[in-house]
Amino acid sequence: MNRLDGKVALVTGGSSGIGFAIARKFAEEGAHVFITGRHRPELDKAKDEIGGNVTTVQGDVTVSDDLDRLFRTIAKEKGRIDVVVANSGLVDPQEFGRITEEGFDRTFGLNARGTLFTAQKALPLMNDGGSIILVGSIAADAGIEKYTTYSAAKAAVRSYARTWTKELGNRGIRVNTLSPGPIDTPIVESQTDSEEDADALRAAFTSLVPLGRMGHPEEIAAAALFLASDESSFCAGMDLRVDGGMAQV
Repeated sequence: MNRLDGKVALVTGGSSGIGFAIARKFAEEGAHVFITGRHRPELDKAKDEIGGNVTTVQGDVTVSDDLDRLFRTIAKEKGRIDVVVANSGLVDPQEFGRITEEGFDRTFGLNARGTLFTAQKALPLMNDGGSIILVGSIAADAGIEKYTTYSAAKAAVRSYARTWTKELGNRGIRVNTLSPGPIDTPIVESQTDSEEDADALRAAFTSLVPLGRMGHPEEIAAAALFLASDESSFCAGMDLRVDGGMAQV
């Protein structure tokens, strides 16, 4: 028996990287997965690769109307949600002293604001006993150069899990943070201007990880599956770090 048989899941930012790996793993484990993203070609590609048990909804989680349309679609097609994975996020490195208002708003808008309103708008459809997984980062508790806004936004995400666990405990809804370390996804390229710079960034991250490598999206998906399934039925308000030991030793 698959671990998510009969479940309905939502994965935001599910068309690439960590989100795609989570969506694919959930579908393999029997869930019907709704995935969102801003770009239709990437969504179509993700749907083709995952196969059945997937519905794609194009939209931006920072846009209220897009979120409302997403949840209307879920309500019409399935009528409920068992698992929410608030994964949409971005890294926009800016050195302190050079941080722009636009960069601040962009980083907090997606990582903090988008996460909050995704989860809040999901609540009317959430089954009691469901699971909300907030994708954070070990950067929330680390001092990393040029990560002022990103680290602060992810610290807010960590705080959400604590507060919402208190507020939703009477419904049995488990809220947990899943915090990856350095994972080799397209985000690496988005932080650099060339493939050579991207390789240098990978090498820098690798040097900080006790296991001597960056992580793979599939390893984050395996942890997300644990938090989504009944195997984590007594886990609430926690921060599950999947980082090769980078922030642990």
